[in-house]
Amino acid sequence: MRPPPAGPPPCSPGCAPRPPDLAARGDADANAAVLAALAEFRPADPVLSEESADDPVRLAADRVWIVDPLDGTREFAAGSPEWAVHVALWERGAGITAAAVALPALGEVHVSGEPAQQHPTRDDLLVAVSASRPPACAAEIAERLGARLVPMGSAGAKAMAVLRGDVDAYVHAGGQWEWDSAAPVGVALAAGLHASRLDGSPLRYNRPSPYLPDLVVCRAELADALTGRAAT
Repeated sequence: MRPPPAGPPPCSPGCAPRPPDLAARGDADANAAVLAALAEFRPADPVLSEESADDPVRLAADRVWIVDPLDGTREFAAGSPEWAVHVALWERGAGITAAAVALPALGEVHVSGEPAQQHPTRDDLLVAVSASRPPACAAEIAERLGARLVPMGSAGAKAMAVLRGDVDAYVHAGGQWEWDSAAPVGVALAAGLHASRLDGSPLRYNRPSPYLPDLVVCRAELADALTGRAAT
C-alpha cells in the first residue's frame, strides 16, 4: 500500500472538502465492501488490493482480482469528483479479462466491452496528466505533438476521460501500482483504445512486485506518436 500523498489538491469550484477522517473511512469502507462482494461471489479467487496486505498466494493462482477501492483519495478528500473505484479480473495466460471503473461522483460506471465514444475534432490534442505529479516527459510530448496538457485526478478518471472522448490521451510516468491501472486499462483495451507502457511494451499484471513505472492510454491512431519516442 502506497503512503498517502502530502496535502490535498486544490478544490474545484463548488466542491466541498471532506474531513480527513472521512477520507480514511472512505478507503477502508470501500475496500471492505468490494472484498465482501468478491468473498461472496468468487470466494476461491485471491485479491490484490491497495488497502489490504499482499498475499503471495496470488502468484500461483489462475484468477486474481486487482482492486483499488478508492482511487484518488486526495480528490475524494478535497470534494473533487475525480475519484474512482477500480475492479479488474486477471487470468493466467490472458491478462485482464474483465474490468469496471466506477466514478460515483459523476454517476458513471464503465465496464469492459463498452465502446469508446467518438472524439470530436479539435485544434490541438488534449493529454490528461496527473494534477499532483505530472510526468517529466509531458512538456516534451505536448511540444512535439502540439498537445495541450489537462491536469486531472485519479488514474480511473483520466482513462475514462479518454474513453468518453473528453481528452485524446492519458500519459503517466514516475510510478504507479497495478491497482491504479488494471481496471482502467482493461476497460480501455476492451473498447479498442491503446494502452501500454510508454515504450510501447505491454502492461503486465499480477507480478511479484505490483509496481508499474509508466503508462499511456490513448486513441489507437495516436499510439505510434505517443510510444517509443517519449522519454521517461
